[in-house]
Amino acid sequence: MPEVLGHVDDGWGKVADAFRSNLEDHDLGAAFCAEVGGRRVVDVWGGVADARTGRPWQEDTIAVVFSVTKGAVAICANRLVERGELDLDEPVATYWPEFAAHGKGAIPVRWLLTHQAGLPVVDVPLTVQDVCAWYPVIRALEAQRPLWEPGSRHAYHAHTFGFLVGEVVRRAHGRTVGAMFAGDVARPLGLSAWIGLPEGEEDRVAHLRAAPPAPPEMAAMVEQFAGPDTILGRALSLGGAFPELVTETGGFNARMVRAAEMPGANMVSDARSLARLYSATIAEVDGARLLEPATLAAATAQQTTDSDMLGMPAGFEALAMRFATGFMVPGPMFAGFGPRTFGHPGASGSTALADPDTGLAVGYVVNQMGGTGGDPRTGNLFSAVEACMG
Repeated sequence: MPEVLGHVDDGWGKVADAFRSNLEDHDLGAAFCAEVGGRRVVDVWGGVADARTGRPWQEDTIAVVFSVTKGAVAICANRLVERGELDLDEPVATYWPEFAAHGKGAIPVRWLLTHQAGLPVVDVPLTVQDVCAWYPVIRALEAQRPLWEPGSRHAYHAHTFGFLVGEVVRRAHGRTVGAMFAGDVARPLGLSAWIGLPEGEEDRVAHLRAAPPAPPEMAAMVEQFAGPDTILGRALSLGGAFPELVTETGGFNARMVRAAEMPGANMVSDARSLARLYSATIAEVDGARLLEPATLAAATAQQTTDSDMLGMPAGFEALAMRFATGFMVPGPMFAGFGPRTFGHPGASGSTALADPDTGLAVGYVVNQMGGTGGDPRTGNLFSAVEACMG
């Protein structure tokens, strides 16, 4: 039976049991942390950080958390709104004039954060080197025509979210979103979390293992939803730069990708930092609160109620994503939590969220990419958390 290290408060043993079960049946290595009212009640880790060498997952192991990054970027953008540096209802072109090309002049900043801008893909071929250089992606987005009438529908902007919001942050604020996150969020809270990983932290990073092959019947369904010619498939590949998110030495296992700023996908963190990050959005943590209550309420109000999810085939409605201003809100992703829960999952299975009604904040970090038949790991953990919360 896998060894689970760390600490669990009395009454939270079911979460440790679920975590151990995940390590036994699904995970390679992982860490999970839960806080209630800013007090840490679960802080566990275990398994293997690198299957190639057998390196164990340790207390300070960090991993790429994929789209969990979007929640961190949403926090930064909404902090700028709170400080009067950014207006969500102003056209993007107010801050980024070149964006107005090809009929995009009226798109408000808000629609970048709610995945309604019609720009989930780029038609220009891109390389990984282009993506890591930032500006080739920005030029491609300036030249891109929206796939639908902006504001009328939504579709997941898997990679472009980070470049679109990140460029607006850079233009409005003067720093990149990675630099803002480091200076205004991570450093004051003492987080081990980066959007653009310093080289000195590389030895702590868990090696990602690709998802297992899907059974034939499931593979056919996934092809319909996320195949290379679908909107989601094209969004995930970002102009062909990422035909696969993870290979043995490439994709998000590459130092070059982790070092760059890809604010939709490449934050590196541990579970403890994710839980603390979200705790600080709903309450004061060691004298710091990231979003004031009114800002938080506006940022986490559902925005996409009346827009269809473009490219969703019949039978996949249960996977529909519901967006607030940069965050995901209750739906299939966060089933079982309260109606004001917000956060963001990532492609690997990593997740971070908070429920302001209960004071709960959680972070989950893994290095085994999730399977394509639905990921049971978060369901196991979240059910246990729900049971312990009563």
